[in-house]
Amino acid sequence: MSLWGATDSDESKPKNLTTAEKKQVFANSSGWVLEAGSSLSGNDNTSATPEVLVAIGGLATSIGAADVTEVEWITTAADKSAGFTLSVRVRYNEAVTVTGSPTLAVTNGNQGSGSGRGPHTLVYASGTGTNELIFNLAIAAANAATNAGDILTIGAQNVLKPGGATIKDTAGTNSDSAVAISGAQGTAAGTLTVVA
Repeated sequence: MSLWGATDSDESKPKNLTTAEKKQVFANSSGWVLEAGSSLSGNDNTSATPEVLVAIGGLATSIGAADVTEVEWITTAADKSAGFTLSVRVRYNEAVTVTGSPTLAVTNGNQGSGSGRGPHTLVYASGTGTNELIFNLAIAAANAATNAGDILTIGAQNVLKPGGATIKDTAGTNSDSAVAISGAQGTAAGTLTVVA
């Protein structure tokens, strides 16, 4: 069995890395690279050139359309009385370029008192040209969008691209057909519980 591969599966990433470390690895034109600013590289400069782990010329253009590899909450606390910003990171297996304002939804389970809240639409905020896109939604203090006890989840869905928004991979392929967040990825992101 080889120590790495040249496909878009997570198993193709260098085998010596843990699952957590593989989250910071993506394909570019040089091969499998480590995100700039990764603690694994010892270089906290997020503007640095990604560190090449395995040289495979043209890897990003040969693996097909960009795929979502992980989804995670950036927000760690949601306080209804103080207000908060919902923030989610979506990682891809290669760098992507964004135009317009793609969105993703966060479901509100309405476990708090009352019903009819959510889903919440998070809008693309940053990350074009990298393998990580950030989506945000600010919720003001005491806003009726959430109640204490509500449990927010990401779940399986497509990253939507309203109004002609695009997400394109290194080869310029529009990733319309491959921008799905799977049920497993959404579940792995966990939940966020709103407090009073």
